Amino acid sequence: MALECQEVGEASPKNSFSNPWGKEITRPSTRDYFPSASSNPNSNKKSPNKSVIPKLVCGLPSKKAETKSGSKGTDHASPNGDHRSFTDLPSALVSEILRRLDAKELGIVSCVSPLLHSLASDHQGWRDFYCNRWGPPLDLNAPPVSGSPNQKSWKELFVEREFRSKSFMGRFSIDALHGHTEAVRAVFLLRSAKLIFTGGYDSVIRMWDMEEGFSIAVSRPLGCTIRAIAADSGLLVAGGTDAFLQCWRAIEGNPHLFNITGSTMNQNYDFRLWGHEGPVTCLALDSARIYSGSWDMSVRVWDRARLKCLRTLRHGDWVWALAPRGGTIASTAGKDVYVWDIEHGDPITVISNAHVGNAHCLARSHLGDLLFTGGEDGVVHMFEITENCDDEDIGPAATWIPHTGPVHSLAFEFPWLVSSSSDGRLALIDVRKLLKSSQCSLSRQCVRVKQSAPDVVEPPQRMLHGFGCNLFSVDIGADRIVCGGEEGVVRVWNFSQALEIERRVQALRSIRQENRMRRRKAQIEMNGNTGRTDQCSVAAKRNQLNGDRNGIWHSKRGVSGKLKA
Repeated sequence: MALECQEVGEASPKNSFSNPWGKEITRPSTRDYFPSASSNPNSNKKSPNKSVIPKLVCGLPSKKAETKSGSKGTDHASPNGDHRSFTDLPSALVSEILRRLDAKELGIVSCVSPLLHSLASDHQGWRDFYCNRWGPPLDLNAPPVSGSPNQKSWKELFVEREFRSKSFMGRFSIDALHGHTEAVRAVFLLRSAKLIFTGGYDSVIRMWDMEEGFSIAVSRPLGCTIRAIAADSGLLVAGGTDAFLQCWRAIEGNPHLFNITGSTMNQNYDFRLWGHEGPVTCLALDSARIYSGSWDMSVRVWDRARLKCLRTLRHGDWVWALAPRGGTIASTAGKDVYVWDIEHGDPITVISNAHVGNAHCLARSHLGDLLFTGGEDGVVHMFEITENCDDEDIGPAATWIPHTGPVHSLAFEFPWLVSSSSDGRLALIDVRKLLKSSQCSLSRQCVRVKQSAPDVVEPPQRMLHGFGCNLFSVDIGADRIVCGGEEGVVRVWNFSQALEIERRVQALRSIRQENRMRRRKAQIEMNGNTGRTDQCSVAAKRNQLNGDRNGIWHSKRGVSGKLKA
């Protein structure tokens, strides 16, 4: 990135303003900072009143910039004697430049100088980085304010969440939740309330405390197999083989949000939605709608306020999974994957024959540009969905084959994709190495998948196994993985202590390193104080050894001569 600044001859009061750092500078126009298209880039003629802003590489001031006088430095003197630097640019332009950087580059900029540290640390780009990856923070009712004693800045939230994502490669503990009498077909982790909801062949919904692992409540039998569960802070929805949606509204003041133990239905908090003609296999929620998919080859979009079906999306085969993001919803039906426009009900993208056999499960990134599918063939694919993509050009951007049986469920929490299979194993896949940052628009950073050979199979980063067979459903949180399967036991992998253990290990490692350096320094000082004595003793030992070798027993010729004599 290279910027050239033409100095204005005289600064008028209209063009001057006070920047945030207390210095009165001239407000330049856009053409003062960017050369016009008609200017000749090869021209060597320079106006005497032109000063050059130091060139920027990744938003950093160049350390090798030189002025006309030959002196090196990052500031350049104008004919009036004023020094110009990157931070003298208008605050709006500085903010726009910083917005073009990714998280790593913005972190590097914050280490250049105290001023850039203040600018880069408080920049709103950190909010975009956080929300694009994980969405708005669940535990904050208002946006963070920098400098507030009770709230963290967006940079602190991003760095903490990014660091916490490394916990899935650390040590863990396993909690086994017993209570279901038959196989568990659906699990859902409500992170904001620290609750786990499970259901299965025994036709009841169980609510668990995520931290303590004990059962909080059990619903009345719903009379069918529970195959899908979805929840947020205001609504809990379950669907099963009887083709209805069982819904519970949150009760204000209830510490566990929902009262699912009622023996009779209360229309205010407990109701059902009818419309499907086959078993409900998948569910999802957003702030305004309910999404349900069924083996009747349709996806229905429901209005949460009016409790009416707004739209029905018809497929050509059984619907196995769905994932809404923004104004689109992705679904799998048979072997194919669809991306629909929710407002008009038209398919935007169709990926035919994504798997050999049925595509059982689906997951999407928060922005919806990354689509993950798992199928009956035991393969996990990652597709990159863009606005102008052509159906014929869409192919797997990455492929994993971590399982020996069908993949039943997928869950994604950046950067980890976790899959469960009939082989009784969980696969943890880190997608960060496959992504690269790019500028999608003037106001938004996005990720792109690095191009690789189509036949390359990526390895998973970690496998969790040894828990029977047929793991039907999995979900992932900030430091938890929840899974249920055929044996009727819900298992929770707890990685919350992994970072604390790693901190202790790093602290012990640093203490050992410090002690090692202290001993080495003491040894060097000791050798420096007694160096002459040591040299004399070494020389004496060397002379004594050499003197011994001059004897007959250290001389082969002497030995041979004595024997001959």
